[in-house]
Amino acid sequence: MDDNGPDKDFAELKTRDIGGWGVAQIAAGSGLAVYAMWVGILQPGFRKVPLRLQVPYIPASKAQVDHVMTLLRGRKGGLVDLGSGDGRIVLEAHRQGFTPAVGYELNPWLVLMSRFHAWRAGHHEKVSYRREDLWKVNLTECKNVTVFLAPSVLSLLQQKLEAELPDDALMVAGRFPFPDWTPCRIEGHGVDRAWAYSMQAQRRNTFKKNDRQLTDIDLNKELTKEKGST
Repeated sequence: MDDNGPDKDFAELKTRDIGGWGVAQIAAGSGLAVYAMWVGILQPGFRKVPLRLQVPYIPASKAQVDHVMTLLRGRKGGLVDLGSGDGRIVLEAHRQGFTPAVGYELNPWLVLMSRFHAWRAGHHEKVSYRREDLWKVNLTECKNVTVFLAPSVLSLLQQKLEAELPDDALMVAGRFPFPDWTPCRIEGHGVDRAWAYSMQAQRRNTFKKNDRQLTDIDLNKELTKEKGST
């Protein structure tokens, strides 16, 4: 699908100059000592989240946001951003006509930052940011979904999305693609890329893959029987 894997993209993220405002947002997003105290003392339940599922906060670039919106062009209805960070995808989705536009984020500092951004833009009453675990969000009615998550999370999230999203849903991933899915469109290059996935096509691909695996299993059983009878 793509010659550039997650390791190269991570390396590109490390070398990118995000600027003073980006550093400030990361500091606020991580919460520094206050957030460490929140995690360690006030919210021990958060420590139950496996390390590989704890996604570091890195602000989406303007190019990344633009590519996501390009892939969603022509779509209507609501939009859900899983792991919404500082809320910029949700805010731009609202500007592009998606209603309702909702972001789900577990980090309380990022939820506050998102609401501040929406208030400053004059859209705080028109978008929604909810502090909620993305694994507990019901996606059965969602037609447009976006994510900016690490590959370790995406590999597990695939199962939830296939189980819950309707056939006419479009899934858009920024920065990293879903490891086992085939995109219907790709926008951008390098770390700014975004991938779109049709759920109907993805379910069809998964069905064919499972069918091939079952056929291979049956064939192996027959070969084993033949060897045992000779």
